[in-house]
Amino acid sequence: MGVHKLIETWRYPVILLFSIGVSSVGSWIYFIALNLIVLNLTGSAIAVSGLYIVRALSTLFASFWSGSLIDRLNKKYLMIVLNLFESLLIVTLPFFSTLTWIYFMVFVITIASSMYRPTSMTYITKLIPVEQRKRFNSLRSLLDSGAFVTGPAIAGLLFTIGSPNMAIYLNAIALFLSACITFGMPNIEANQQLASKAGAKFSYKVLFNDWKLVIKFSLKNPYIMMVYFLFSAMIVMMTATDSLEAAFATQVLSLSEGEYGVLVGIAGAGVLVGSLMNTAIVEKTPTAWLIGFGSLITALGYLIFTSSYTFLIASLGCFILSFAMAFANTGFNTFYQNNIPVENMGRIGSIYGFVEAFFIIIITAIFGVAAEIISIRYVVVSAAIIMFVVATVLLIINVQPSKARFYSNISRLND
Repeated sequence: MGVHKLIETWRYPVILLFSIGVSSVGSWIYFIALNLIVLNLTGSAIAVSGLYIVRALSTLFASFWSGSLIDRLNKKYLMIVLNLFESLLIVTLPFFSTLTWIYFMVFVITIASSMYRPTSMTYITKLIPVEQRKRFNSLRSLLDSGAFVTGPAIAGLLFTIGSPNMAIYLNAIALFLSACITFGMPNIEANQQLASKAGAKFSYKVLFNDWKLVIKFSLKNPYIMMVYFLFSAMIVMMTATDSLEAAFATQVLSLSEGEYGVLVGIAGAGVLVGSLMNTAIVEKTPTAWLIGFGSLITALGYLIFTSSYTFLIASLGCFILSFAMAFANTGFNTFYQNNIPVENMGRIGSIYGFVEAFFIIIITAIFGVAAEIISIRYVVVSAAIIMFVVATVLLIINVQPSKARFYSNISRLND
C-alpha cells in the first residue's frame, strides 16, 4: 500500500483514536479527583465507596433504555451531544458542597458516559472497514493503557500545583475537545433513514419490543451470545475481585501503602507492555486466540496474585493479569464488531450491559459480605478459580475449527 493510500485509509481512524485518547486521559483525571474531593468533604472512605455504587446504579439505569435511543439517532451527533453535556455538568460539579448533590450529579454524568460507549462502538463499527478493525482495536487498547498510566500521573501533578477542582476542569476541557474533534469526523449515517426511527414515540411498548428483538437475536445466535456471556462473566468476576484488591494487599499480604502503590504501578506497566506487544503481533494472531488465551492468561494472573504470600509473587500476578487483558479486549471487541448487527448494536450492547452491570453490583456485594464473614483470601482465590474455569471454557469454544467463520476478517453483520 502506497503512503498516500495509507494516509487516506487511516486519516479518520487516527483522528478518532486521538479523540478517544484525550477523553480516556480526562476520565482518569476526573475519577481520581472526584474521589479526593469526596474524601476531603466527608473524611470518610465509605463516602468514597458510595461513588462506586452510584456509578454502578447509574450504568444499570441507563443501560435499560439507552440502546433504544442510540439505534434511532445519528451516532456522530449523539457522541458530540453526550460529550458536551458531560463536559457542562462536570464544570458545575465543584460548585456543589453537599454529598447528596455530588452523588446526584455523578449519577447524571455517568448516564451520559454509559451511553457514550455503545454509541461510539456502533460508530466505530460503521466507520472502520472490517479488515482494519483488529488493528484499530489494538491501537485503542494501547491508548487506554496509556491513559491508565498517564491519567493518574497527570492528576497527581495537578494536585501538587493546584487542586482537585483544577483536575475536574481539565477533564471538562478534554471532553469539550473530544466533541470538537468528533465534529470533524464524517457523518456516516447522513444518507440513512434514521429520522423515521427517531420520530417514533418512545414508550414502554418500544422498549418492550426492543428487548424482544435482543432476546430473539440471542436465541437465533447462541454461539455469539455464549462467547459474549462468558467474556462478560470474566469482567464481572474481575470487577468484583478488584473491589477487594486494596484490602487483600494491605490486610492479607500486609503491604504498606507505598508497596501497594508500587503494585499498582507494576500493573500499569503490565498494561502498557501488553498493549505494545499486542499492537505488534495483532495482525498475525487469530482473533479466537486473542480472546481465548488472553482471557486464560488473565485468569492465571489473578490466580497467582490471589494465591501469593509475598510482594514479589503478587507483583508477578499483577503484571501477568494486566499484560494479558490487552489481547483479550482486542479480540473480543473485534469479535463483537464482526458478529453483532450494526443496526441493533446499541440495543444489544446496552441491554447486555444492563445484565452485566446488575451482576457486577450483586457479585461485588456478595464478595464484600463474604470477605467479612469468611476471609478475604478465600473469597479472592475462589473468584480466581471460577475465572480460570470460565476462561478455559471460553478458550475451548473459541478455537473449535467449526466456529472459524465467526473469527474471520469477513463481517457477518448482514447475515
